[in-house]
Parts: sequence; structure tokens; C-alpha cells
Amino acid sequence: MLQNDDIKLRAPEPDDIDFLLQLENDTQLWHVTQTWVPYSRFDMEQYVFSQNKQDVFSLQQVRFMIELTKEGQPVGTIDLFEIDAVNKRAGVGIVLVEAFRGRGYAGSALELVAEYVFDHLNLHQLFCHVEEDNEASLKLFQGHGFQVSGMKKEWNLKNGSFTGEYLMQRFRY
Repeated sequence: MLQNDDIKLRAPEPDDIDFLLQLENDTQLWHVTQTWVPYSRFDMEQYVFSQNKQDVFSLQQVRFMIELTKEGQPVGTIDLFEIDAVNKRAGVGIVLVEAFRGRGYAGSALELVAEYVFDHLNLHQLFCHVEEDNEASLKLFQGHGFQVSGMKKEWNLKNGSFTGEYLMQRFRY
């Protein structure tokens, strides 16, 4: 279910801690992830060891490693957050290492996680937040069935200026 010819989605393992630290401590992403201080190795170890012990509805989130199927190399993460069993929705966020962007891996990961959300978790919709100037992410999500349903004006402070953020949704049909 969580694999195709190019990538597979899997749970984080202890071997992924350095990779996850690299992603989480990338200050270029902090304005979007609402991170204010770097994560320590201990923080990341605790996260990895605790995530797999509870179900997604209790945690209301789950992270998958995006790994190249043939090479076994992680290239990013895709997260489900604010998983809401009552209203049958979940947020989705995706990050790829810059060297692996533009190769279709994000779209593949998005399709695999959508299949998981709709067929396994039996949710009704996925949503995401995309900054208005992030053309690559807008194209990615629109190309995979997400539609803009709203705009939060001047929502994020980025490099000293405010930028708007789209709310996008994809429904199970």
C-alpha cells in the first residue's frame, strides 16, 4: 500500500535521526513549521522511539519517511497532522531534500499517503497550507487533486515581510 516502483513510505527508524535533524533544523523552513529553536539529538531520539508506540488517532499525527525503493535512501518526509477521526480529515505536509526535488517523488508520496488516508484510515479529506509565493508546492498539490478553498492574508512573516497562505483541500470521491 505504501510503496510504488520509485519510493516507499515507512516509519522513522533510529538510523534516520541524523537525516531528521538535518530537515528539522533547516532554518529556511522554520517560518512554515513554527519552529523557534533547534532540535537536539535527544529530542529526535525521543520522537522516533515514541511515535511508533501509539495509533495515529491518539497522536493525531504520523510521519512517514520517503525512501527511494531501489537505493533505500531517505529523501524526505511526509506528515499527517491534526488527524481528526470525528470530522474525518487530516492535514498533510511534505519536505524533500533539495537535491531530490523536481523528480516526481513528492507527487508519488502524496498519492501513496492519500490512498492510505482514504482507504485505510477512512477519512473524507486531506488539507494543506501553502504560501502564496510557493509556486512549486501550489503546482504539486493542484496537480494531485487539491483545490484552493481559501486565503489567509499576511499570515506568515518571512524574511521581514508578510506573505499569504492558501488553504487547499482534496476530498475523497
